[in-house]
Amino acid sequence: MAKRKEIETDVVLIGAGIMSATLGAFINELEPGHSIHIFERLGRVAGESSDAWNNAGTGHAALCELNYTPEREDGSIETKKALDIIEQFEQSKQFWSYLVKDGQINDPKDFIRTVPHMSFVRGENDVNYLRKRYKALQQFKLFKGMEYSEDPEVIKNWIPLVVEGRDRSEKIATTYTELGTDVDYGALTKIFIDNMVARGNTELHLLHEVYDLIRQDDGRWKVKVKNLSTGEKMIYYSRFVFIGAGGGSLHLLQDSDIPESKLYGGFPVGGQWLVCSNPEVVNKHNAKVYGQASVGAPPMSVPHLDTRVMGEETSILFGPFATFSTKFLKEGSYWDLFESIKYWNIVSLMRVGLKNYELEKYLIQQLSLSFEDRIEALRVFYPEAKAEDWKLEEAGQRVQIIYKDAEKGASLQFGTEIVTSEDGTIGALLGASPGASTSVSIMLTLLERCFPDHFNGKWSEKLKAMIPSLGQNLEENEALCYQVRTETCELLQLDWKEPVPAGITVEANVG
Repeated sequence: MAKRKEIETDVVLIGAGIMSATLGAFINELEPGHSIHIFERLGRVAGESSDAWNNAGTGHAALCELNYTPEREDGSIETKKALDIIEQFEQSKQFWSYLVKDGQINDPKDFIRTVPHMSFVRGENDVNYLRKRYKALQQFKLFKGMEYSEDPEVIKNWIPLVVEGRDRSEKIATTYTELGTDVDYGALTKIFIDNMVARGNTELHLLHEVYDLIRQDDGRWKVKVKNLSTGEKMIYYSRFVFIGAGGGSLHLLQDSDIPESKLYGGFPVGGQWLVCSNPEVVNKHNAKVYGQASVGAPPMSVPHLDTRVMGEETSILFGPFATFSTKFLKEGSYWDLFESIKYWNIVSLMRVGLKNYELEKYLIQQLSLSFEDRIEALRVFYPEAKAEDWKLEEAGQRVQIIYKDAEKGASLQFGTEIVTSEDGTIGALLGASPGASTSVSIMLTLLERCFPDHFNGKWSEKLKAMIPSLGQNLEENEALCYQVRTETCELLQLDWKEPVPAGITVEANVG
């Protein structure tokens, strides 16, 4: 029997999505001599969650997403998460801008464009909430420039489709900001990976599946890989492994057998979009308009009416409508959920199932919707919507995290979670939104956890050049905030027009 091919490498990235691509881009800058191998089970890059059709494309900055600013029991608005997310998205823009300056991104419009971000609510209670949210956010410099209105004529000027045909007696309100963006994370992933391969130190392996991870006595990882085209099996020995396989990450994390993996389980949630490509409709809407989530709905199911730009095509998406499948990936296996159930997480899964009745009720309700029901839901946002202008498309598949806390017990968590081994030789990303928008911040956290000495030592100057605000808080540093935003918007060709406050000098060439 022929001996399996064995290869030594510095870094293995599992999954060719935005997370692996972002981490690879950082490693290429910080350690240009490192060898990198990327393994992707599909025959294309960014085929799952990073694909433009499989996510909202929102540059999540908490400008319009109401679930990041919940109302407390005393009626006040919680703003901490919103501040964290907008700071993180500013880091993403800084890194992308650095790559533009460095010539690694030729045309920012290949992946990012200005699209206003808006919140839209109906009814007295929600209007009162949005008014309080707007006032709460206006105390922060990062949200300055946002506008608020309850006037139908003003709102019609911003989003005519939402106002035309609406009963004028209905109480409505919106917030509006031109700081918002639409991002094609699939296109950005391809830019990153193309750059990595062009440098000569990275090999991209499509149609290759990692099926086992074994820690070696010397601290390296034995990565078992199968070529899905030929059936050939190979072994890679790597000093560092990152599992960025979207919904497939949980299985591989469990295969690693690190103690940290025993704390997690997963619950899959899918989605569908209503999509309109009729130019007469598309040309009348230029915004991402987010509403209130239904009771029990996961954050990825917050309804929104979105302008989407993918290549030369502009469309409007509405949704997402939740679906359920036992698959952890859109192109996964129906056995995924069952194979993730282990003796150490089965009790957690059962407890979470018993505690999340509202989510289960919501999913059942969503699964029962007909096409006509979905059009009626659309008409809450767009009263004059015609069914013939819209078609139903499958969106991506996500896996919500089930986490077993020693004190609080098992809980279903929304958002993203970084899992790393104690020795920092392996890391994984679990979860969903805001995900891609905060990929730069997430990967910076991963690098700091896994390579603390390098992060705070020999890498620190280079990291500061790439992320000028690193280690600082933009909200607390007004001059740096406007300086960073001015340059990133200029380099990324975004339409941010807010005037610089008196007394602040904006220098050219941040970093």
